[in-house]
Amino acid sequence: MSRSRALLAGLTAAAVLALTACAPAGDDRPTVVVSTNILGDVVGELVGDQAEVVTLMAPDADPHSFEISARQAARMRAADLVVSNGLGLEEGLQQHLDAAVDAGAPAFVAGDAIDVLEYREGDAAGTPDPHLWTDPGQMLDVVDALEPVLAEVDGVDDALLATRTADYRAALDRLDAEMSTAFAAIPADRRALVTNHHVFGYLAERFDFDVVGAVIPGGTTLAAPSASDLADLVDAVERTGVPTVFAESSSPDRLVQALASEADVHVDVVELFTESLTAADGDAPDYLTMMRVDTERIATGLSP
Repeated sequence: MSRSRALLAGLTAAAVLALTACAPAGDDRPTVVVSTNILGDVVGELVGDQAEVVTLMAPDADPHSFEISARQAARMRAADLVVSNGLGLEEGLQQHLDAAVDAGAPAFVAGDAIDVLEYREGDAAGTPDPHLWTDPGQMLDVVDALEPVLAEVDGVDDALLATRTADYRAALDRLDAEMSTAFAAIPADRRALVTNHHVFGYLAERFDFDVVGAVIPGGTTLAAPSASDLADLVDAVERTGVPTVFAESSSPDRLVQALASEADVHVDVVELFTESLTAADGDAPDYLTMMRVDTERIATGLSP
């Protein structure tokens, strides 16, 4: 190599090194991939900015049916931790969750940390109910089980995690107390719930409600009601005299509207945020806010 060419090569190499040094460093934090946006919010509250929390489910989506891209699936397989709800909730995502585990990604399943309830009626009777977050006490059990798993992730500081987790436990305790107070004011003969599908089993168990029924009789929004299902629900609404039925924000409410129009009594239809958070500028941008909004709407809708 000539002296001039060697000098040019050296200058070029030096320039590349200089540009590399000036380029912003990549995000070297651990990656925690979370299936649903409700759990994504909770994980983010616990770890703060110590990890990159990647939530797969978009705001206002349906956890039973949302899907992900090939790039998201690959990122899940390479994650430092994968967090999911389990109990059959993520129907459109399960194959990717299984593939991530097969690829060696550490996994945490919220449903493994709680006292699981089963559906009591409908097509899903006898199968696990995945809607655990409607009871903040169950979410507290999830947080308790999740903390030591997050502490094992390289790059997460145990002491900071413990502090943030203690703060969030306290917030869940306050939420539970607020819900108890609000629901206690509802008369016993009005403590009945009708919604799009069976989502309130845990809330009903914790706060002493009767789940009268659901427009969609199964445990998933992918099911469809029959004419006899709707007729049975109309009978239940007329028999119990419930003043309000509830439509989930992640599902169309046309079926609930149809139910209300079939009943001989006046029935209001009120929207709840039961299966998905909204975007940051919506009414339910985080789990605690979602539960408070739903509590207020249920208490108002069922009170005299």
